[in-house]
Amino acid sequence: MLINSCLIMSNAQSDTPFFCDPETGLCIIPEVESDKVAVEQKDGVEIIYVGDPMCSWCWGISPALHKLEQRAAQEGIPFRIVVGGLRPGGGDPWNEQFQNFLKHHWEEVNERSGQPFGYSLFERESFNYDTEPSCRAVVAARTMDPTLEHRFFELVQHHFYVQNQDPATDTFYAPICKSLGLDYEAFLKLFHSEEIIAATKAEFQLNRQWGVRGYPTVLLRKDQQLFLLANGYAEFEQLWGGVEAQVLR
Repeated sequence: MLINSCLIMSNAQSDTPFFCDPETGLCIIPEVESDKVAVEQKDGVEIIYVGDPMCSWCWGISPALHKLEQRAAQEGIPFRIVVGGLRPGGGDPWNEQFQNFLKHHWEEVNERSGQPFGYSLFERESFNYDTEPSCRAVVAARTMDPTLEHRFFELVQHHFYVQNQDPATDTFYAPICKSLGLDYEAFLKLFHSEEIIAATKAEFQLNRQWGVRGYPTVLLRKDQQLFLLANGYAEFEQLWGGVEAQVLR
C-alpha cells in the first residue's frame, strides 16, 4: 500500500550520513533490509505519524503533532505512531565535520520551530548516532501502555535534544519511566527482548514499503488508502486542514 498520489522520494545528495533539508524540514532516510511485512488493516480513519525520536525535525514538529493528536481525539480519530529508523546502527565517525553538521542543523530547527536544544553533546569524545534504540524504546513503552506512547516519544526527544543524554544506554530511560509511572525493570526486559527488536525492525520496513523516504511524515488512512498530510516540518493548521479536507468536509 503506497501513499495515495505521492511516493515520497528525494534526489538530494550530501556528504553527510543523512540529509536534512532546512527548507522542507525533512530528514531523508536510508534503505533497510526488508522482509515481507503483513500490514494490519483497520476499518475507518486514523492519523499515522511516522517519525524517529532522534530526527531533529521530528523534535521541531512535536508541538504541532501534540495539538493534532488532541484535536483528532475530539473528533474520534485515532492517532498512532510508526517508528521510522532514521539511522539504525549509526556507525558514523564522531569527527568535527559530523559535529558541525549536526550543530548547524539543530540551530536551523531551533530558529524555525522554536524548540529548545542543548549543545553539550558536542563536548563528548565519542558518540554513536544510532537511532534504533530510541525507536525500540518507544515500541517497548507502547507495549506496556499504548496511552503513554506519544508522551514517551516526546520525553525521549527532550532528554536527547535538550539534556543531550544517550538513548543507547539503559539509564537514559529511568527518569522517563519514573515520570510516566512505568515499571522501569519491566521496561528494560521488553526493551532488550527479541520480540521488541523484531517489532521495531518491522516498523522500519513497513514505513519504507508505504513509500516513506523521510521524517517527519504524517499520513491519514481512509480505509485502504494513505493520504499525505505532511512530508517534513509543518504547522498544526496545515496538518488539521488536510484532515478536514479528507474526513470532515
